[in-house]
Amino acid sequence: MAKRIVVFGLFISAFLLYCSARDPHDAVAETAYNSVEKSTSEVLKFKKVSYIDQTGTGLEAFSLLMPADWQFTGGITWMLDVPMMPARAAFRASDPSSKAAFVTYPSHCFYWPQDPVNQSLFPPGARYFGMEVKYPVSALEALTNMVLPQEHGKVEILKAEPLPELVKLVGAGSQGYAEGAKVRFRFFDGNVMVEEELYGVVEVLNIPVQSMYGQYNNYLWYVEYLFGFQAEPGQLEANARIFQAISSSFHLNPQWYAKYSHLIEYLAQNQIERIHSLGELSRTLSRMSDQMREENLRQFEERGRIYDQGAQNFSDYMLNIDRYYDPFEGREVELPSGYQYAWSNNLGEYILTDDPNFNPGVESNLHWENMDRSGHQ
Repeated sequence: MAKRIVVFGLFISAFLLYCSARDPHDAVAETAYNSVEKSTSEVLKFKKVSYIDQTGTGLEAFSLLMPADWQFTGGITWMLDVPMMPARAAFRASDPSSKAAFVTYPSHCFYWPQDPVNQSLFPPGARYFGMEVKYPVSALEALTNMVLPQEHGKVEILKAEPLPELVKLVGAGSQGYAEGAKVRFRFFDGNVMVEEELYGVVEVLNIPVQSMYGQYNNYLWYVEYLFGFQAEPGQLEANARIFQAISSSFHLNPQWYAKYSHLIEYLAQNQIERIHSLGELSRTLSRMSDQMREENLRQFEERGRIYDQGAQNFSDYMLNIDRYYDPFEGREVELPSGYQYAWSNNLGEYILTDDPNFNPGVESNLHWENMDRSGHQ
């Protein structure tokens, strides 16, 4: 259990499903999508956001790209009273001049006992190692009746449907049952109407228990991979390539994850009471190894491979991103398509343009390099 990625549920593939939901025969969606492809005269600049887990490990937890004029808020919250999920991430990258935003919501974990002893000790609504005791629900019910009321209050649901493809793309269900769903809804942010497409997965893990009454199944279950894409009505498609660039650029630091997985094991060994403050948490984490055990590393790399392959295959199909070789990072990066030229610098910033005479290095003290498309380094 300690080896599951429970904080983020890396979301690289989530938005790809949003794009796949666009019916190629839908004239309205096609018009919106094509308008993005044709609007390439401007210079589009991305910057790298590196989130440092200051209250916990002190390490970079994750990084991502977002437009240079967007804002990043949120991050990681530590909750040591829930050993199976001691850290949760919730953040948003948003355009301050509009309602466009890429949003992640915190995951949730629950416990449901079937054996009579645990049922009597932990009735519905009670807490079991910090987890609420609650009967498992479907992904659709979790999104509409749990996540939306908690995060947004009253909303108008426009469309809600199961999304089995999401389970496969994020690699969920390997240790139990899982199902995905998406909900499109709208709500008022102040006086402005906003539409959002929300994705999520419910994953249920079966725990066989032998009691004096016989063998029963208790369950740990999670509502996770919770991500949304927001914009004013009619503008979700217009921001599609930016949303995809943000999601495909997400990178979880394996050294941070190593400490996180070690902490889960530490807490699970009934040593929760030894940590009394965030200050002691930081000292405890600093003593934990930055290296993953071989099995952890294999699972981390395998799940990353699944996400990356799913993202690459779908992006190739949709043809709405291009891949470039970043000489500073020494790796491939994915950026919105439709631009002739791409530049990078040593701060992890990127500029896209169609102007052959544009050079960001002019009147700049930064070192900019013109990037080649991958395969043409």
